[in-house]
Amino acid sequence: MAPSVMPQPVLDDTESRNGPMKAPTPIQAMSHGPVTLAGLPTFQSKEEKRQWQLEHMAGAFRIFARHGYTEGISGHISVRDPIEEAFWINPLGVHFGMLKASDMILVHLRTGELLAGNIRRPINATGFHIHAAIHKARPDVQAICHAHGIHGRAWSAFARPLEMLNQDVCNLFQTHSVYAQYGGLALDGEEGRRIADALGSGKGCILMNHGLLTVGSTVDEAAYLFRLMEKSCEVQLLAEAAAANGNLKKNIISDEEAAYNYSMASEAVRVFAKSCSVMEG
Repeated sequence: MAPSVMPQPVLDDTESRNGPMKAPTPIQAMSHGPVTLAGLPTFQSKEEKRQWQLEHMAGAFRIFARHGYTEGISGHISVRDPIEEAFWINPLGVHFGMLKASDMILVHLRTGELLAGNIRRPINATGFHIHAAIHKARPDVQAICHAHGIHGRAWSAFARPLEMLNQDVCNLFQTHSVYAQYGGLALDGEEGRRIADALGSGKGCILMNHGLLTVGSTVDEAAYLFRLMEKSCEVQLLAEAAAANGNLKKNIISDEEAAYNYSMASEAVRVFAKSCSVMEG
């Protein structure tokens, strides 16, 4: 059963004399040792932050390519720009596995004008409408990932949320939704607005007959959640197939346990492993 209170730090005599310490953050509670995982880096300028975001954006695309989240010219990742009222998005028709930071394109959030970056190429029109609608509706969202993974597309056909079948999917407990209609290619703003409405204040959305979409406070977080959601769709499909003959019963994690897991493990993902960052080369 989930603990009723957050784990407390062990106090030595000095700490006891000086009064109780603050309760640890979830990442501190899970870190055994003298240090905890590092948080976001600090930047000397907005330009420096922009470059860091673009490099991590390229890293996310390399990971998507590695796991096969490529289907023709579909799929896009966007990152809100720290300077302009705009966001960066990938060019149309460049394989995810080949993208570099310098390939990304800056597009104005309101007008759709291409402002900077590799403007010799176009961007995906559906990508603009979906990402612009979400960035407008969710000022807290810094990055958005959308792609057509195999298992996400398969599970989306049922227009059902994921069940809490295991510890990992609890990172999406009560924070993912279903867009239970299909409006075709989002070649105008209305379909993008409907997707943004379906996402609401959550971290992810299952788009019926379409695929998956996730958001985050960094591109690292949004990409991690997409990978988690895609894998969770695969697990769900396997469990459904195994239970289809009626001889096996699915055991679902209780809301209490799922909520505890979520509170302890769903902090924003801060940084990729160093090997996942893709620089200009």
